[in-house]
Formats: sequence, structure tokens, C-alpha cells
Amino acid sequence: MLRAVRKLLESETVDQVVVSTDSELIARTCLLDGVEILHRPKSLACDSTASIPVFQHIVEHFPCDIHINYNCNFPECDQSVIDQAISIASETGEALSDPYAVWAQTKDCLDAYGDPFKITATQFKSPNVHPLDVHTMEDLLKVHRSNQGNFQWDK
Repeated sequence: MLRAVRKLLESETVDQVVVSTDSELIARTCLLDGVEILHRPKSLACDSTASIPVFQHIVEHFPCDIHINYNCNFPECDQSVIDQAISIASETGEALSDPYAVWAQTKDCLDAYGDPFKITATQFKSPNVHPLDVHTMEDLLKVHRSNQGNFQWDK
């Protein structure tokens, strides 16, 4: 998570970084200069909650023209993917990279979103995202090993 937050903070195309969470640990971990923390209500904090209502909650509290969600389960994602998502969303209202690392919507798109489980985004393939969706420590190690090949770990 912290890696994703730092990437967004370093981005020249991202004006504000907001972490929406119901976890005190995540909030405290991401408490850096330039990061806003938004406490996610219980109604939006379960595994069955679609992403769109969470995004709408963020934009309600932190108004913006374009909302970007960087999925921290894809820790290796080039800045160009964020830039491309912003560009496509500016033209079409919504963009989603494939692999699903970056998702962007205009405020108007979020305001008018219908069924949050029917994603309307213009999808774009990106070779600049490591394809492994990280859910375990072993997954994360695989991603790092493939991107940090010169590091030797001796046990």
C-alpha cells in the first residue's frame, strides 16, 4: 500500500492523494506529508462492496475532476499507465488498465454511474504493469524478484 501511495505522491499528473480505509493500521502506515486519510464507513468496508460507491464517497469528501484508483495489488506499475488512464478518462469518462492496476473516472461519470457491478470503462492493455495480482507474500516476492533481478538473498 505504501509503495502505491508513494508512486502517486511522486506523480506529476496527480494533484491529491487520498487513502480511503477502515483500517487504523493502513491509515497510520500511509500517514505521510501530502496524503489525506478518509475513514471509510462500515457500509463501504466489506468485501462485497463494489468499488464505485467507495470512489463516490472519496469524491464527495475530496472533490476532483478525475478520480484515479491505483490498485496496490499491482505494485509494479509504470507512471505512463496512470497518465494513459487520465487521458482516456478525460475523453471517454472512464478508463481501466488491463491488468487492472489503474482505474479512472471523471466526476460526471461517477455522479451518473448506474449498476456499480457493470463496469463501463474503456479498457486499455498495458505492458507496463506486472501481470501478477498480489494477494499473498509469496505473490509479492515473485513480483519483486522479477523486477529486482540483481538482488541476491542468501539464507
